[in-house]
Amino acid sequence: MKATSNFKILQFVFILCMFPGFYSTNLAQNDGSGNFKSFKGIVIDAATNEPLVFATLAVEGTNIATVTNSEGEFILKVPESSAENDLSVSFIGYDRKKLPLTSLKADANKLALKPISVNLVEVSVFPTDPNLLIKAIMGRRNENYMDQSMRNIAFYRETIKKGWNYVSLTEAVVDIYKQSYSSGRADQVSLLIGRKSTDYDKVDTLVFKLQGGPLAALMLDIMKEPYTLFYEENIEEYQFQINKVTRLDDRLLYVISFQQKPVEGEPWFYGDLYVDTENLAITSASFNLNLDNKEAAARMFIRKKPKGAKVYPTKATYMVNYREKDGHWYFAYSRGQVDFKINWRKKLFNSNYYTTMELAVTDRINTENGSFKASDKLKMNVIMEDAVQGFANEDFWGDYNVIEPEQPIENAIKRIQKQLKEN
Repeated sequence: MKATSNFKILQFVFILCMFPGFYSTNLAQNDGSGNFKSFKGIVIDAATNEPLVFATLAVEGTNIATVTNSEGEFILKVPESSAENDLSVSFIGYDRKKLPLTSLKADANKLALKPISVNLVEVSVFPTDPNLLIKAIMGRRNENYMDQSMRNIAFYRETIKKGWNYVSLTEAVVDIYKQSYSSGRADQVSLLIGRKSTDYDKVDTLVFKLQGGPLAALMLDIMKEPYTLFYEENIEEYQFQINKVTRLDDRLLYVISFQQKPVEGEPWFYGDLYVDTENLAITSASFNLNLDNKEAAARMFIRKKPKGAKVYPTKATYMVNYREKDGHWYFAYSRGQVDFKINWRKKLFNSNYYTTMELAVTDRINTENGSFKASDKLKMNVIMEDAVQGFANEDFWGDYNVIEPEQPIENAIKRIQKQLKEN
């Protein structure tokens, strides 16, 4: 299957037009009392003190979880009923850290994880044919992943930067009706609460709008949507190589690199899969789109653009993480980043835009309630910037968990708050 035939599942679809539009998550579960404790901090490498980006934090005995941001920082809200549980912190290639929540402070927690090395003698079976391994992985998909439908609460964020400056931020807490991995039905999303902010002064007469929102982020769940990248019928279109073995918690992982065989004139994918050596579940994946053919790649991403502007992507990267509980793996986090360069016909300098979207599942709820009403469901062509309300105060999220904002975003938010107070 060529990238052009399946890339619609992965792409950021943008509408660019001329003018005449911030935060993060981890959803704390509400225990009915409305009372919760909040913890902030950073996860670092114990040897180098470098921050660990997108590390997972989970409250044991619950479905409460979050991830660190691109600075390794986190914020976690836990209901009082779970405030004495243990916290588990994990990252691929590091020993898991487990500690009681009661040992944490409200702020400035520093959680250090120790890097590990894996000796190949620890692997009882080392496969020699990566293509057969991939076929076995896809064959065990229904056995390894969520075998029932359930509701997820998640935090969604999308940002747009022009150069070094953030010009647009949209955030939302969403309710997801996640279909089982054996079901061919599409996942559904309903908006619970959201906010946006756009700094028009920095947009320079051009506005980016991203279609798809949380639904596009869910399409990065490559085990729910295997045709996104590959499945048994098109595995031969890829080259696979087992590079090394690493560890996640107490699990050994194969690191399998893949590259789609180039098709003349078409973009193609390449990246890495992290696979549990025992049950052959993909626990994480990171991949990219080759953008050597600028015109073909631009046709995938841009739905509409103004006259006189030549727009093409310069970077397209994606990642997805899964979390295991009771023998099954669940979609936990996805992130995509697409960067663009814009050449104006009558302007001397180019403009560079950097766009990201991320979705973090912060709670899973077993419920008999089925799909959402048609009027409540977000559509695939949704533009989240148009679907949510304007900026709100810092108590906007209440006891919902959010991903800690990066420092530049936080500064932008503070500036906007100041402007609102002055007005």
